[in-house]
Amino acid sequence: MEEKKLDLNSIIGFILIVGILFWIMFQNKPSEATIAADKAKKELVVKEALAKAAATKTVATAAAIVPGDSTQMAQLQKTLGNFAYSASLPSAKESFTTVENEFVKLKIANKGGYIVEATLKNFEKFKKGSGQLVELIKDNNSDLNIQLLTSDNRTLNTKDLFFEPTLTKVGADQIVSMKLKAGANEFLEYKYILKPNDYMVGFDIRSQGLNKVLNTAKPLDLQWNLKTFRTEKSIAYEDRYTLLNYEYGDDKFNNVSGTGKDVQEETPENVKFIAFKQHFFSTILLTDTPFAKTTLKSHKLVVDEKVDTTYIKQFNANVPLAFTNGEVAYKMNWYFGPSDYKTLKAYDKNLEKIIPLGWGIFGWINKFVFIPLFGFLSSYITYGIAIIIFTIIIKIAMSPITYKSFLSQAKMKVLRPEITELGEKFKKDPMKKQQETMKLYNKAGVNPMAGCIPALIQLPFMYASFQFFPSAFELRQKSFLWADDLSSFDQVVKLPFHVPMYGDHISLFPILAAIAIFFYMKMTSGDQQMAAPQQEGMPDMAKMMKYMIYISPIMMLIFFNSYGAGLSLYNFISNLITIGIMFVIKNYIVDSDKIHAQIQENKLKEPKKQGKFQKKLQEVMEQAEAQKAKDKKK
Repeated sequence: MEEKKLDLNSIIGFILIVGILFWIMFQNKPSEATIAADKAKKELVVKEALAKAAATKTVATAAAIVPGDSTQMAQLQKTLGNFAYSASLPSAKESFTTVENEFVKLKIANKGGYIVEATLKNFEKFKKGSGQLVELIKDNNSDLNIQLLTSDNRTLNTKDLFFEPTLTKVGADQIVSMKLKAGANEFLEYKYILKPNDYMVGFDIRSQGLNKVLNTAKPLDLQWNLKTFRTEKSIAYEDRYTLLNYEYGDDKFNNVSGTGKDVQEETPENVKFIAFKQHFFSTILLTDTPFAKTTLKSHKLVVDEKVDTTYIKQFNANVPLAFTNGEVAYKMNWYFGPSDYKTLKAYDKNLEKIIPLGWGIFGWINKFVFIPLFGFLSSYITYGIAIIIFTIIIKIAMSPITYKSFLSQAKMKVLRPEITELGEKFKKDPMKKQQETMKLYNKAGVNPMAGCIPALIQLPFMYASFQFFPSAFELRQKSFLWADDLSSFDQVVKLPFHVPMYGDHISLFPILAAIAIFFYMKMTSGDQQMAAPQQEGMPDMAKMMKYMIYISPIMMLIFFNSYGAGLSLYNFISNLITIGIMFVIKNYIVDSDKIHAQIQENKLKEPKKQGKFQKKLQEVMEQAEAQKAKDKKK
């Protein structure tokens, strides 16, 4: 067979064909601008597709379903099972239902069926006149989800599924029903009931016909998450009073502090309400049927106050919803409103417990003295003047105790020379010196504890004020003199730098309070030193008092610089009044000469019968003296 060879004509033809092909490719090559435009167009298409996929997740195809399209319905059923029915409805799209009354405005999403915006219509963020309403929920800072375990072994999340909304009115009440449907009459329903002039929103969760759709062997897992927005001027102050609170068991109350950097967790049982409390606003979930076991978590989000300025804390709650006869039925409520003691107490559900008024006697003083008294005063006069009059009333009520304390100091001051003499006489025998000192007190009719007891009585009132003023919602954004907000610091100078522990501003009321404390301690320290002679083996109190005169005002300046102006104003006025009362008592009421004469007269009388405490103390001293003598003989 003859082998074929390429001739010259074939080679020329091949070269021409290749040349033509290259020419065509060159002519059709797009310009740089065209390439860039096409690239941008492709990237935009990809971004839109990704955004759509992220927004709709497992139900992304629901909006594209054509009624009667069995192929698409079959695809959805592979993913969603019975709940493909809900994804095939016209409501399976990004849409919202808005309801509002005089106090709150709520926006509820079809997707997930939960509240995506909760706005308080009568309160502004940061400062009065800011024009920014307080928004407890917005921009995905919160979500509500129920994890559904189906009978065909699927795990679905309600936050990814579309609910069917229905808005109705019953009288003045607005009712929003959000139904996640597994069939025409099978559904999981969230029902929201908004009444006029109310912060409380009815919230029912119930299922119908899902006993065969869901795995009812385990309770449903309700997950509620919230990142609390900053709403106040001071980040540090707001962080301190932002807490996760809950009531459980037999009206027991506790909180998850979340003060550290790590996540704080509690697992209480029989929980009646969960409160995600900010400093002055709260989002609370209440239930008529206590949650059997709840997992509550709190995480501090403010690490650097200069950077972390949007959120304060992250709160999480996981609660079980138990099945009854194969269905779920829980009557609950949402509270979106101020953390105000009177407002919360009016609901008669123990919600006022979330206000940190202090434990034991401190809480009683706040509940039964401070709150009623200040509420009465502030209903007639401005808040700054109300604080001043409130302080005057408290200090006048305490003045008899102040008088007794100072009188005791005056008596001890008169006896000091004799006590010093006893100290020198029994210098080598401390026990004998103590015994003789007690005899002198008894003969003179002086109780060395009389000066301490009145001071101790005043301490609970002082501590109660430290709880009351930071929690007083009434002071929020109320101005007085140079302070534009009595619930926050009263900045008069903004510093160009940050001072550790002090801050980046100067507040005036803490300075005034520090000056008042300085003069009060200067005025009383001399009498206290004279009244309390140094005991052997004990610290030199006179020297300590000299240091405290300067340390206390400095501490006031440092720690109160970022505290609320109302508390600093109270302390300033309180110390001023105390100085005035002490001045009057010292110069016009207590007469040292009369006290001395009275003591000398008492010495001539039959010694008073010792009290149980003094008698017991005397016995202990005598036993110790006898033991000491016995040891010496050995």
